[in-house]
Amino acid sequence: MTDLLAARSQMGMSLGFHIIFAVLGIGMPLLMVVAERRWLRTGDPIYLDLAKRWAKGTAILFAVGAVSGTVLSFELGLLWPGFMRFAGAIIGMPFSLEGFAFFTEAIFLGVYLYGWDRVTPRAHLWAGVLVALSGMLSAVFVVIANAWMNAPRGFALVNGQAVNVDPLAAMANAAAFSETLHMVIAAYAATGLGVAGIHALLLRRDPLNAFHRRALRCALIVGVPAAILQPFSGDISARFVADNQPAKLAAMEALFTTTRGAPLMLGGIPDVEARRSRWAIELPHGLSLLARHELNAEITGLDRIPRDQWPHVPTVHFAFQLMVALGTIMALVGLWAGWLAWRRVPFEARPRFLLAAALAAPMGFIAIEAGWTVTEVGRQPWVIYHVLRTADAVTPMPGLVVPFVGFTLLYIGLAAIVVWLLYRQILKSPTAAERPAPVTGTGAAAPARG
Repeated sequence: MTDLLAARSQMGMSLGFHIIFAVLGIGMPLLMVVAERRWLRTGDPIYLDLAKRWAKGTAILFAVGAVSGTVLSFELGLLWPGFMRFAGAIIGMPFSLEGFAFFTEAIFLGVYLYGWDRVTPRAHLWAGVLVALSGMLSAVFVVIANAWMNAPRGFALVNGQAVNVDPLAAMANAAAFSETLHMVIAAYAATGLGVAGIHALLLRRDPLNAFHRRALRCALIVGVPAAILQPFSGDISARFVADNQPAKLAAMEALFTTTRGAPLMLGGIPDVEARRSRWAIELPHGLSLLARHELNAEITGLDRIPRDQWPHVPTVHFAFQLMVALGTIMALVGLWAGWLAWRRVPFEARPRFLLAAALAAPMGFIAIEAGWTVTEVGRQPWVIYHVLRTADAVTPMPGLVVPFVGFTLLYIGLAAIVVWLLYRQILKSPTAAERPAPVTGTGAAAPARG
């Protein structure tokens, strides 16, 4: 393994680990707010128990996400000094704003966790809202920095150096809206349907369990709208890629030849040497329609891209196909849930729906990992698109395979600990004796209605 590949692998592994906690950090606070709001409206103590359990899970995920995010920030400087030397002054503002959002989230998460009997119910609910909002904004600012890497602007390039830096213009880059929209919706879809799937599985074993019934409904409130909207945000992202990153789009669809009225590829195995995709199902004019909204629009193939600027086509193609397939299934599950809710059919009365929801539980997280693979591998060989190559940004320090292996083992152990903690704090269903009874006290007394 070369040092460049080791550095890329370590960064990819760290990002792949951290992004799960970042996604849950966006979605879980909204779940606890939904549960608390329902408790305030109904007085049902099960909703209060859900809010408290999900708050504990949010705290665990916040702590681990903070640690893994800190590691990523150090890796940017240690593994990619060329990138930070060039881009530090440009992307410093979104990272600084992310820091403000992070500290805001930490402050109000503390209020939420320890303020149940110390602030009014309404103030406590608003503390949860601010946790959810700041967690979402934290992700938005980080994604804006990544979007700049895909569509760099806000500076002038003189003798290989960035001058006349305009951080606000850099943040307002062409990829910012599509990337942040796609990422935030994906986070809500993955978290909502992920939590819903767990409780759906448990409801198949115990359909009368009120705890899981209420948890399933709260999770679907978050996950279903996001899963249905995600294909539309994906369309916006695809159109940006078509306009600004033709090599990435060509790799996503394994399109080796520039084509007017290009077909949409379903499946297939790219043969880079033969410059064709084998065993793919082609939908005539589909790619032109989706990318340009015109049946006969011309789509640039890899034949117009210099060979040394091709991304790794099989990786990008397979990751894109996986992301789209899983996103489509999640949208269908969301539509099914919406149809049952519109007809007022109890979810627990439909075992097949519960099975579908359970099978969809991990799909959002897998799709997010695949989507980030498309974003990052599809930009190669550039770390800053058409400005700085990845090979020119890596550290000259040798032996990078050693920290890669070390951090991989560390993350595997940390993931096992987190899963065990989440099971203990959230998923372990209360018995009848453990189910919460109506409580009294300043913050948890008969809740303020409305």
